[in-house]
Amino acid sequence: MISREPTLERLAVARSLLLEPFGLDENALARALRTIGEHRIDDADLYFQYTRSEGWSLEEGIVKSGSFSIDQGVGVRAVSGEKTAFAYSDDISEAALLDAARTVRTIAAAGQSRRVKVDRPQVAGSRTLYAPMDPIATLDSARKVELLEKVERLARARDPRIVQVMAGLAGEYDVVLVARADGTIAADVRPLVRLSVTVIAEQNGRREMGTGGGGGRFGLGYFHDGVIEGYVDDAVKAALTNLESRPAPAGEMTVVLGPGWPGVLLHEAIGHGLEGDFNRKGSSAFSGRIGERVAAKGVTVLDDGTLPDRRGSLNIDDEGHVTQRNVLIEDGILRGYIQDSLNARLMKVRPTGNGRRESYAHVPMPRMTNTYMLGGDKSPEEIVASIKKGLYAVNFGGGQVDITSGKFVFSASEAYWVEDGRIQYPVKGATLIGNGPDALTRVSLIGNDMRLDSGVGTCGKEGQSVPVGVGQPTLRIDGLTVGGTA
Repeated sequence: MISREPTLERLAVARSLLLEPFGLDENALARALRTIGEHRIDDADLYFQYTRSEGWSLEEGIVKSGSFSIDQGVGVRAVSGEKTAFAYSDDISEAALLDAARTVRTIAAAGQSRRVKVDRPQVAGSRTLYAPMDPIATLDSARKVELLEKVERLARARDPRIVQVMAGLAGEYDVVLVARADGTIAADVRPLVRLSVTVIAEQNGRREMGTGGGGGRFGLGYFHDGVIEGYVDDAVKAALTNLESRPAPAGEMTVVLGPGWPGVLLHEAIGHGLEGDFNRKGSSAFSGRIGERVAAKGVTVLDDGTLPDRRGSLNIDDEGHVTQRNVLIEDGILRGYIQDSLNARLMKVRPTGNGRRESYAHVPMPRMTNTYMLGGDKSPEEIVASIKKGLYAVNFGGGQVDITSGKFVFSASEAYWVEDGRIQYPVKGATLIGNGPDALTRVSLIGNDMRLDSGVGTCGKEGQSVPVGVGQPTLRIDGLTVGGTA
């Protein structure tokens, strides 16, 4: 539900950290926005941020390093037409604010844009998708160390071939306040935690790696014994499987993707191509194709920033807009793009709650939140059994995509060779090569096991990194090119 009440609660936290210690209030913010609006602009905003982060890492049975940092500052932006002027400062004061405001208002192009009237402050509505907590304070230091040591013990106890264990625990307390030229004032308090596990297994002189982990927008108490054991099992299974792997065959073949994290292929190969900036500029393979069939029937892709406690979710985006459940592709038909305010205005559509930035020192741009494909009606066993000869890719490592062409390259970190519907053996070195829009049309079977990833995703775009989520059911894609080592 969207309400002003949670915004008021978060505004009180944001004021106490970002305004009051520096002698600022909403009147000072309005003065800065009026200063920007003295010239002809289309939009302007102020973005205040306070971030406290902590990290712990264990290696060789010892917690070898820890980090703790506090960062705070303000970003000031003016927009005129397609042009953006931006200034930021880690000095939060009215003098710095007004200086930044005077700097960015020079963007104005005479006679091309309207003069912006700064309206009276209005508290924006927002969602309540996660508790406004400081996750770093949810466990004391001794228990954080114990948690990492438990990961080490569990992993080594799983199998004598596990020769090395690395684990990391990270927490972040992020408070943001957004003031816009239209009078909107919004705030968010964003917890974020993550536990990561990496193991190395050795057998007959061969060493292989496996990873596991997860997290989200909650406290460290989420990592109870059952969750930790699941992460360890994932990492150990992947490492031991890869010890038995053979070189991957190459060529064009049927590929089945597992559920959950393999949705990162969807994120990279399709999701980025649906971001508003690429489509406004005509540089995406999906530009100008709203209403057209871009995928096989049954393929429905969403970007949803409203999932409770998820790593990619936000109560408000970094421009103060409420996040949404956006249907991008529906039953194979392209329905819409992911929008921030600048691209939405220029494309004459509404923002979709996807204006995101890495920090106060960065400009917002359209970015994904949690991007996933809805499930179908086939069991995963039925889909694997349908493979005459092909690859079953259960997990992925890294990948990259060319937005303009849609071409992608992905490496499978856990994959199996399948013949006559039966898994034969694990393979290593399999690389999936294809074209995102083309691959969507080659989806022939969709599983009923849609799953989101465990909460580990970080997306990079134009030098900015933000937390995201991905997901999908088991998928069969026909005629995909596999680069192998066999």
